[in-house]
Amino acid sequence: MMVSYAMRSKDSGGRKYPEDKHEIRTCYQRDRDRVIHSEAFRKLEYKTQVFVIYEGDYYRTRLTHTIEVAQIARTIGRNLQLNEDLIEAIALAHDLGHPPFGHAGEKALNHIMASAKPKLKFNHNQRSFDIVAGLEKRYPNFDGLNLTKEVLVGILKHSTGYDKPGDSHYNKFVDEGPTLEAKVVDIADSLAYLSHDIDDGITSRCITGDDLKASRLWKKAGQRVDPQLEANDKEIFKYQIVKALIDMQMKDLLSFSKQKLEELNFKSSEEVRQYTYKNPSRTVIGFSPSMNKERKVLQKILEEKLYQHYRVIRMTDKAKRIIKDLFKVYMKTPEQLPEKIFRRGRKYTKNQKYKIICNHIASMTDRFAIDEHKRLFDPDEKV
Repeated sequence: MMVSYAMRSKDSGGRKYPEDKHEIRTCYQRDRDRVIHSEAFRKLEYKTQVFVIYEGDYYRTRLTHTIEVAQIARTIGRNLQLNEDLIEAIALAHDLGHPPFGHAGEKALNHIMASAKPKLKFNHNQRSFDIVAGLEKRYPNFDGLNLTKEVLVGILKHSTGYDKPGDSHYNKFVDEGPTLEAKVVDIADSLAYLSHDIDDGITSRCITGDDLKASRLWKKAGQRVDPQLEANDKEIFKYQIVKALIDMQMKDLLSFSKQKLEELNFKSSEEVRQYTYKNPSRTVIGFSPSMNKERKVLQKILEEKLYQHYRVIRMTDKAKRIIKDLFKVYMKTPEQLPEKIFRRGRKYTKNQKYKIICNHIASMTDRFAIDEHKRLFDPDEKV
């Protein structure tokens, strides 16, 4: 049973192109299924989380991260008695717009777009929105997936320490506040990447347990695990301590969020959306101040030890070079692009070319971008 301020499918703001109700699925279940069957969702399997795909098959990809976010978000939603279907739809779509090579790719494209006149920019939340709102082609009567307003707002206004909301000023969602379900996805994303980047960091040996012992949160998680495991089976010990880390954060999150929701005393989902619009930076679903403080310490360790590790820097630097090289050669001779991407005989402004090439590169997987770079520059290059 959902609370009164959960977002109900019957109260949805609807779709851009009206559709008849489905006999057995709610509108948010349909949104979820449309995302899962999209081309952009399938491509997430071959896009970077932290480690580029050629580093090994056992590291997380953008797809496995997305699945983990959806699982964590649904757990939060169930405990807070919110709409799990809406949560799942937003969670599964929140990273569709990531370019190849993760945040390194995003930075490279944004840097390139800033050189246009007038300046342009690349934002993966904006691109996620653009994909589901128009770029994905699956239906005969409209472009995009024709998702509900609540899912679109959740995608466009997704916000974490690494994710900045897209530019909503050009569309009708500028005055729309996200639902609590969207806020759940934001915090689930934050919880997932902190915990699971530690897992991948230890697996890669870019960070060690000793590095993490400077974190009080890590120490407390370690106290929940049988100390004999560290000596007898380091792999199982790693999994168990990461599991304890997630559990501690989850319990703190649920306790603090329930308390916050009681204080705010929302009566309806509309009241929630008005509040989140007027108070975008205020915490409604989140961690306690003490947990936030401990998470920041752990995050700082990751930034210093993992994200600045020479192997990660080499990967991200190479990724940026590949994207810059591809953009440069396409800009010089855009006729190298497929006809459906760059129409022959049609005149484009320079900024239009920037946008076309940016969208094409952003749609690539890591593997395709690497192979395309080989084809265009050096067939013998080792990557």
